[in-house]
Amino acid sequence: MTWNKQAAIQHLRTHARLTSIGSCAQYTREAIQAGGTYLVRTRLAKDYGSSLVCAGFYEVCGAPEAGDVAVIQATGTRTAGHMAMFDGDIWISDFRQLHGLYPGPEYRTNRPA
Repeated sequence: MTWNKQAAIQHLRTHARLTSIGSCAQYTREAIQAGGTYLVRTRLAKDYGSSLVCAGFYEVCGAPEAGDVAVIQATGTRTAGHMAMFDGDIWISDFRQLHGLYPGPEYRTNRPA
C-alpha cells in the first residue's frame, strides 16, 4: 500500500472542528483519501474495518502511532460506532478528541471494542 500518512494527518488536522458534527467516518475516510488510499464506503463507522483491511491496513496492538486508524463498535445509543485517526498526539475524527480514543462519555464508560 502506498499511503502518505502525513498528508492524511494534515488533512484531518485542517478540517477537524471544535466539536463533533456526527461525521467521524466521513472525515476520517476523506483524510485517508487525501493520503492517496481509497476506501470502500460503508454506511456506518463501525463497519469500516474490512474496508481498511482491503485497502492494506492491518490490525496492530500497543501504543498508537501517527496514522493509526481506530474503528470502534457501537454502544448504547451510539449505534453507528466511531472512526478516528491518531495524529501522533491526539485522536481526531470530525473533531479533536481531547479525552483520548473514546470520543464521548458513553464510549468512555462502556469502552466497546
